[in-house]
Amino acid sequence: MSKLSYRRELVPSDPAQAPVLIVGQTGHLKELPFERVRCKLEPRVSSEIFEQAKSVLHPAPTDSCSLYLDLAKLAVLPTKASRHNSESRGHALTKLVQTHTSGVSESIVVVCDKENLFASGCAVARAFPLYSRKTSKAENGVTSAESVAVDVEFLLTGDDCVTKEDVLVLESAAKGIRLAAKIVDAPCSEMNVSGFLKEIDAVAKELKLTPKVIRGEELKQQGFGGIYGVGKASDDPPALAVLSYEPEGATETVAWVGKGIVYDTGGLSIKGKTAMPGMKRDCGGAAAILGAFYAAVKCGFKQNLHAVFCLAENSVGPNATRPDDIHRLYSGQTVEINNTDAEGRLVLSDGVCYADRNLKASIILDMATLTGAQGIATGKYHGAILTNSEQWEQKALIVGRKTADLLSPVPYCPELHFCEFKSAVADMKNSVMDRGNAQVSCAGLFIGAHLGFDYEGAWMHVDMASPVHNGERATGYGVALLLGLFGEHSGADLLKHVAEAAAAGGTVKEPQHKKARVN
Repeated sequence: MSKLSYRRELVPSDPAQAPVLIVGQTGHLKELPFERVRCKLEPRVSSEIFEQAKSVLHPAPTDSCSLYLDLAKLAVLPTKASRHNSESRGHALTKLVQTHTSGVSESIVVVCDKENLFASGCAVARAFPLYSRKTSKAENGVTSAESVAVDVEFLLTGDDCVTKEDVLVLESAAKGIRLAAKIVDAPCSEMNVSGFLKEIDAVAKELKLTPKVIRGEELKQQGFGGIYGVGKASDDPPALAVLSYEPEGATETVAWVGKGIVYDTGGLSIKGKTAMPGMKRDCGGAAAILGAFYAAVKCGFKQNLHAVFCLAENSVGPNATRPDDIHRLYSGQTVEINNTDAEGRLVLSDGVCYADRNLKASIILDMATLTGAQGIATGKYHGAILTNSEQWEQKALIVGRKTADLLSPVPYCPELHFCEFKSAVADMKNSVMDRGNAQVSCAGLFIGAHLGFDYEGAWMHVDMASPVHNGERATGYGVALLLGLFGEHSGADLLKHVAEAAAAGGTVKEPQHKKARVN
């Protein structure tokens, strides 16, 4: 695996020994003097070659130019970013880094403004996944990736500089993103419920916390009918796990609730042979919350923060839930099962109810790879947000653009949509009658119904079924979003700035096409 190190300043190196990629937006690169990158390029690249390379860059939407063999490169990000994209061009940055890094110890120099420092740092982290079971060996008998060190260095425009605190924030966020992606990439043979609990234990140990775990038959006894009902057919029992960070002086309680279906066969409503591969990713919400919780605590979260993990394997077996079964969830409400493949909402309903009833949270956010409909409604890059709070919705949309974990709203209208769950024999069914009626909203409203539509706090539901992965690799989606969304509670100025910008009337800088000075 690659070891990422973030640095405040450029460290001198020879491209022949440590390849270098310099990447940024057109205006930033055009104004970048050779003197600022001389230490990364000499003696292999002259000022004349550098200036000539800049002059021939024409992004359509991206472009790159070799400065010295394949060891020193200049790459430019897309010129335009629309109002629903991130000004950082985070997705393009990740792709450029993936394309132009060489898989050996090297340097990545990102040229950007301070506004996009956090998003850019997170975008680079997404390009370096941790999980691999490839057996290719280097000449010394060690897997080649094990010895790879990647230095991520920044050149900021204007008079801004990267602080030591900024570096710590970026390193914590990167670790959280890569942890979340590793969990999602790992197969259920390794990342089953027990495997996920080990990851929680490891984070708890590093943060000096003690997790609370309710598992197996104890879930049934305590009334967690959703989590228990989904996971009871598996040989590896389901669990509700909670990490709690309660600093002195806290006045508010925030709870993040994650869907952790470590594998989803669909249950007895079984998925087809082409739909089932990739269902190891169904724990993406819980994985993101674990990564974000780690980074938030590392960055000095000031309020009570609880991470609730709803873990189960939706398996097939003699004890599997049947369609027509009725479960009583932790809310006390009964649910008639008409689709065992609509299981995520069942476990999350128990989780949000626990966050309200037991943790007394005034702000609850649940995150889940909940519906295939999300990708149809909001696409591969934008998660869907459903919330009872217009203020939080607007803030989340802006933070999504500032972190490159993009979001798009879906309608919150229980009086028009919740009727889709009507049951003749229980309080509700678990799957809608009409799949063409705002399916993403309906799925989220099922969870909200168990919290209660009269819940006086703020509730947000993020469906990120498509953004959780790009092709066959996990993206770590959600970690940067959560850090920015609750940045006002952070001790880190970089995260505070993301949240403050979103709170200041929803102002997001329009894409810049003019030149920006780089000293």
